[in-house]
Amino acid sequence: MDAASDRLSWIETDASALKHNVQTFRRLIGPDRKLLVVVKGNAYGHCMMSCARIALESGADWLGVFNIQEALALRLAKVEAPILVFGPTPQSLLADAVRKSISITVGSPYAVQQILDSGVSGLKVHLKIETGTNRQGFQVQDFQEIPRLLSGGMVEIEGMYTHFADIEDTTDHSYAEEQLARFRAAADGLSAMGVNPSVKHSACSAATILFPDTHFDMVRLGIAAYGMWSSKETLVSARQLQRENIELKPVMTWKTRIAQVKNLTPGEYVGYGRTYKATRNMHLAVIPVGYANGYDRGISNNGYMLVGGMRAAICGRVMMNMSCIDVTDIPGAVEGSEVVLLGRQGTESISAETMASWVGSINYEIVTRAEPDSSRIIING
Repeated sequence: MDAASDRLSWIETDASALKHNVQTFRRLIGPDRKLLVVVKGNAYGHCMMSCARIALESGADWLGVFNIQEALALRLAKVEAPILVFGPTPQSLLADAVRKSISITVGSPYAVQQILDSGVSGLKVHLKIETGTNRQGFQVQDFQEIPRLLSGGMVEIEGMYTHFADIEDTTDHSYAEEQLARFRAAADGLSAMGVNPSVKHSACSAATILFPDTHFDMVRLGIAAYGMWSSKETLVSARQLQRENIELKPVMTWKTRIAQVKNLTPGEYVGYGRTYKATRNMHLAVIPVGYANGYDRGISNNGYMLVGGMRAAICGRVMMNMSCIDVTDIPGAVEGSEVVLLGRQGTESISAETMASWVGSINYEIVTRAEPDSSRIIING
């Protein structure tokens, strides 16, 4: 009995592909910089626990998560590597951050005051600097609040970082260059105040590939760790800069099995709203995956799945837990046949980018939402 036999649909995480991607970036940045692999959002849907271990075994130095609950779960699983929390940390959990040696982000005067009011000492913090994305982060006018963290020796300001707004969305990187200049100016300004973090970082996956000047002391490897380009613009820019030696291998495959096959005659309808009408005698396969499983309703009458190494068009609306596909011209498509929703089958493949194009989204969302309640099966490990 195979590992997926008791599941209606499942995700396979390819350990060898993840290892390849992490090692590629380990070589790219060289031995003098730290490599942080982002495992927030259940490692972009790939399984946080397994991917954290594989990444560390493949050359990662740090792990990045969004909230402290993710960091605490990693510590409970005996992961000992440095961990940085990107999001805000509630005051009630600051002591846990100290106890478990978890570095946290501080990005506002409010966060500074929360730390000072808590009375917790021994925190390691990374300052988030606002340079033009206008999310979390200290604005220039708030910099005078930062030295307060050093009063009484309660806090170690371990790092400082920023995040680029559109480095993934364009081949014109002038705005990213402005942000980089602002970050350097912020580092100089803080140094003049006596604040000198030892770990400066600004590079996401795209910046790591395109601009060595953004690498500083550490880079943050996100979507590229899982074998996806941040955007088509990033891929174009990489080719323009002759970064041809970077090969990314997709890590996720999403599978299910045909639950039922029905024979339809011309004029019969499929699904809610009767949005699909058969124009010929056809074999319709019922698939036990829908939008509750992360298979976007926008794919209705739009995309396809793979059966027997062939494309099977979506027929009708994607429902909460079911979808339907046309398998009329696919020999051997029967109940129990394996179906690939995302990934490769034979010579055909469906990438996260392709699926994202069907629904007007991005590859990040596709993989992060896929089968959120299903356990991941690690293959090639």
